[in-house]
Amino acid sequence: MSTTTAAPRPRRALPPLMSLTEAAAERLRGLYEAGEAGKLLRIGVKTKGCSGLAYDLTWVEAPEPTDEKVTDKGVTVLVDRKASLFLIGTVMDYEVKALSAGFTFTNPNEKGRCGCGESFHV
Repeated sequence: MSTTTAAPRPRRALPPLMSLTEAAAERLRGLYEAGEAGKLLRIGVKTKGCSGLAYDLTWVEAPEPTDEKVTDKGVTVLVDRKASLFLIGTVMDYEVKALSAGFTFTNPNEKGRCGCGESFHV
């Protein structure tokens, strides 16, 4: 009697929690070396705006035990564990426009944004 067993299916690699563009990494390096020396940037989400969630960037002295450390392009940021599921696969960028400059997020989990772009929903 012959029995065949199926080989276990290979596990699909998980996408990185977050990644940084070179522009975001360069801006963070500058901030870490100047005014925010000795601190780390923590990224989270909070309830805000008309769509429900908004990115929350906070400077902290030290990581919390529950923070996830993300290191990309030689720069480390912290991700609040409560925000991890909302941020999987997100790319953080830094954009300079004619009248503004700031960090932006390309998040594959977003299902929509409010009209002003301040908040999103998943």
